[in-house]
Amino acid sequence: MRNTYTLVCLLSIVLTTACSSSKQSKTFLVKNSLSIERSNETIELSKEKLGVTDLSTVGLKDLATGNLQITQLVDNDGDGVMDVLLFQPKVKATSEAKFEVVTITEAEQPKAELVCYSRFVPERTDDYTWENDKVAFRVYGPVAQQLKESGKPGGTLSSGVDAWLKKVEYPIINKWYHEELVSKTSSYHEDTGEGCDNFHVGVSRGVGGIAVKNAGEFYYSKNYTKWRTITTGPIRTSFYLEYESWDAGGNLIKESKIVSLDKGNNFSKFETSIEGTETISAGLTLHEKDGEVTGNISNGWVSYWQPHLGSEIGTAIIADKATFKDFEKYDVEAADLSNAYAHLNVTNGKVVYYSGFAWKESKQYPTNASWVSYLNLFSSQINNPLELVFIP
Repeated sequence: MRNTYTLVCLLSIVLTTACSSSKQSKTFLVKNSLSIERSNETIELSKEKLGVTDLSTVGLKDLATGNLQITQLVDNDGDGVMDVLLFQPKVKATSEAKFEVVTITEAEQPKAELVCYSRFVPERTDDYTWENDKVAFRVYGPVAQQLKESGKPGGTLSSGVDAWLKKVEYPIINKWYHEELVSKTSSYHEDTGEGCDNFHVGVSRGVGGIAVKNAGEFYYSKNYTKWRTITTGPIRTSFYLEYESWDAGGNLIKESKIVSLDKGNNFSKFETSIEGTETISAGLTLHEKDGEVTGNISNGWVSYWQPHLGSEIGTAIIADKATFKDFEKYDVEAADLSNAYAHLNVTNGKVVYYSGFAWKESKQYPTNASWVSYLNLFSSQINNPLELVFIP
């Protein structure tokens, strides 16, 4: 009887240990190879990496502080199933941070404000507008194009990217549209304390619209034709745009893209799928041509710093070193056709670049020198991404 009791106890211990082992939490390191602290860079974690089938109960604990991290789930393909988990770790210079994957309830999830936001705007023809805590942008849709081509008011014919010059960290998109179009209490073309939309785009490339160069001429699409919001949240907003095929001096170009904007960044990320060309040119409008075009080929950026309606603004295109070929100042007499271009390599039908701006009134980067410093910092981050190492 005693031997039987001992055997049962041993089996119980083995089974308990096995169950505990099968549910053992996973840990991983985030390594920073740069000599700067990093905190506004987003890491994507898939179900496969995390070893789970459902992301909704996944939490991430910083083992140095014991704090749960703010996370965001994203359904990339729109099938109703979450595909990746996002978070922005803080990692000290030339150091590493350790995190544990834990199971938590919805009530235990850390709450954070939705600062990364985008939406289709039917009340303003068919804008698509996006923002985070630093900057805001918009592009124009097919109805705006039809109105322009038919000579009706309210139209816009442009595949350029508009900059909304906000100087507050809270969301302004819905507020500005409501005040302009519904309550009519103010116009977003005038700064009432939060910023304004006084950045002219026209047919220029604005802040990051693309072109294809052929025999010395630049060609580009008309307005986007299809859109789909992918996600909004405390860490990222992203969306899909598609364009009607367009001609580039005899080459048929097919273009679509996923645009994303993460918290704490002045740059939108453009992941462009394109057929019909081996290079594209992402542009920055030169407006009155009274600013300064500078660039750094080894760091992969081109910038335009200019006077702007009593203030100043810097715009830029950045890409990784394998993508960025060179840059060009294209200056012509025709209105809105002068742009600073970053020439970018297309690899396997895709090209990734970043485009953004800083307005002096926002006090983020108030001088050209501080803006250039940020460009070099951002370049070093995209060329030396945070490294993710799972611990066996």
